[in-house]
Amino acid sequence: MQASILVIMIIFILPTLLLSSQNFPLSKPNCDDSCGDISIPFPFGTTKECYLAIQFWVTCNHTTTPPELFWWDTDIPIIDISLHGQVTLLQRIAKDCYANASRSLYIPTKLELTTFFTVNYTANKFTIVGCDAYALVSGDRLDRTFMTGCTSMCSSLDDLTVGSCAGVGCCQTPIPQNVSTVEIMVTSYSNYTGVSDFNTCGYAFVIQESAFNFSKENLTNLLGVTRLPAVVDWAIGNGTCEEAKRNTTTYACVSANSRCHKPTNGYGYRCYCQQGFEGNPYLSQGCTDVDECLNENLNHCNKHALCTNEVGYYRCTCRKNYDGDGMGDDGCKEKSPKDTKITYVMIGVASGIICLLLGIILLYLDLKRRSQNKMKRKYFLQNGGHMLQEKLATRETAPEMVTIFSSSELQKATDNFHDSMIIGRGGFGTVYKGVLADRRTVAIKRSIRVDSAQIEQFINEVVVLSQINHRNVVRLLGCCLETDVPLLVYEFINNGTLSSHLHNEAKKRVLDWNTRLKIATETAGVLSYLHSSASTPIIHRDVKSDNILLDHTLTAKVSDFGASRLVPVDLTQLSTMVQGTFGYLDPEYMQTNQLTEKSDVYSFGVVLLELFTGRRALSLDRPVEEKSLANYFLSVLKQDLLFEILDENIVGLENMEQISAVSKLAKECLNVRGEDRPSMKEVAMELEGLILGGKHSWARTNAHDEEETESLIRIDDRMSHFGDGDMSSSVGYDSISRDHILLPMNGGR
Repeated sequence: MQASILVIMIIFILPTLLLSSQNFPLSKPNCDDSCGDISIPFPFGTTKECYLAIQFWVTCNHTTTPPELFWWDTDIPIIDISLHGQVTLLQRIAKDCYANASRSLYIPTKLELTTFFTVNYTANKFTIVGCDAYALVSGDRLDRTFMTGCTSMCSSLDDLTVGSCAGVGCCQTPIPQNVSTVEIMVTSYSNYTGVSDFNTCGYAFVIQESAFNFSKENLTNLLGVTRLPAVVDWAIGNGTCEEAKRNTTTYACVSANSRCHKPTNGYGYRCYCQQGFEGNPYLSQGCTDVDECLNENLNHCNKHALCTNEVGYYRCTCRKNYDGDGMGDDGCKEKSPKDTKITYVMIGVASGIICLLLGIILLYLDLKRRSQNKMKRKYFLQNGGHMLQEKLATRETAPEMVTIFSSSELQKATDNFHDSMIIGRGGFGTVYKGVLADRRTVAIKRSIRVDSAQIEQFINEVVVLSQINHRNVVRLLGCCLETDVPLLVYEFINNGTLSSHLHNEAKKRVLDWNTRLKIATETAGVLSYLHSSASTPIIHRDVKSDNILLDHTLTAKVSDFGASRLVPVDLTQLSTMVQGTFGYLDPEYMQTNQLTEKSDVYSFGVVLLELFTGRRALSLDRPVEEKSLANYFLSVLKQDLLFEILDENIVGLENMEQISAVSKLAKECLNVRGEDRPSMKEVAMELEGLILGGKHSWARTNAHDEEETESLIRIDDRMSHFGDGDMSSSVGYDSISRDHILLPMNGGR
């Protein structure tokens, strides 16, 4: 990083040295025009007689080698001053470090500029580096305040990409326009406890974008760096050019060949030398004539013409036997006595131009084809193509079972992803209806954003679904990796979700008790298959009525395996970030981060409640005691008032025994402790037994103490008070469902 700063300083200082070697003054007479290798052009100066206003005061420290230039009398070093209206400063870094989960270092930063100065919003970026950190930058802009921020997370060094600041280990966001004060603070979600073996600090700073290229080493080497370069814009005064010209005594564009210009950032105006002149426009004799004839790149006279310099321009004069066309022309045209020769030449030139154009067109088409193929290859790698190939190669299922569709096939199937083909939207993706060339109707899921975490979820869903062969699971037909966002192609289920039926007064009448019991049994069968019969056990992790689709015969189809996890046969639980949907989340999983098959059992228990009550799992428009369905159900069950919350569409004497049995089963699924819940295999057997008219296939005691029930009520009560969102708000990644929220690991700070 120190070497990077040195390179940046050389890049800025070199033009200044070249500028100083020209034949025009930079500063007022008897004033220092440099400090070491850094030029000090007027309106800047080191003394009152040498600067235009106190805002342009700089100090030179001659006790160092080489001397250092500072802004005013502060400790902020200046490494470049440009007459084009920029000053490059070395600004401090905000830091936040922890040792053994306790803060060991905390350094916020603040940069206050005067009215004449603003932070450059095009050259700088607000940057944060860290794997468990977020930072805020705030300040003043045009007499108002602003605030923006960035979050940077990762779980291992392998997640990081050199040069990428998209939120994994490094995050960047633009600085707003017209900012005069910048205050930065950085902190951690979980005190770096989850990543402490390779990252214990977070860093935040405003930096010139070209001066920073993220690398893995930045997680540690930034600790020893105190300052980084940032670009600040400067201007004269706070009025417009027209206002400034009215007061001739204070107007700064004093050179005879200067002009006034209004900057796009901040107040005030700037001065520039007119075309054909160079120098310092803020000095009376600052703009001097440029001799274009000394540099072939500055004039357009050809070899047959003589270049003559004039004040502010040049002239091309014809030599003997040639005509001149004046200033800026390509020169003289050679005379020919025979017009036929001119005709032949013109025909030859025209033919050459046509051939050249044809060649350019063919070359363009070839380059475009290569570029498209290269872009498709780039997207294939970006969307986890190699990861998918490697994972499929290690599974028992052959890769050929997952069709790889081309982007053109899916564009044609969805009318180029037209809005009229959209059949569903979620927090992380959009689902389109499409018709393939073989007339098959499919559902195509397209993600909204692409980042490394989401790619892993996408590949995970492909791998999980490629191993599932069950009539009640939405079948994955294939995927497409050639587009900027990954696509999954499913069989099309045309009758919507279970949630849309249960919570729509017109549709719920179609779902009589027998149909609901059948849907519950089919869903339980799928989860039992995932937990017990799949080659590698699978935990769905987001069981809910929104993820249960219904076909035209009202057969259940379980969908959305984006959050699912494969469980090695030698493990009974996994430690993960909490993911799922509020109202369905296992309270034990929320408290411990330990994911087990019993987490799906809890969520399924809430689905059972929805089936026989017709109520939503989480409804914020109901009274406090009724917001959480699980909470309310347990409260009603304790009072022996189950009949009061049953859906009136299913109540009947002939099915009350079955409803009572399902309610007891739901209560068992909602036990606080996972070990007290039945397995999905037991739940599926119980429901199948009810359909066949048999008795319970397994027996469980109801002797759960009051303390356990109260604990569940308290946990669900906290869930019911979590935020003001839709009742389907979820925790973590969900590739189709709506309104998702990501909780920090271990609860944050």
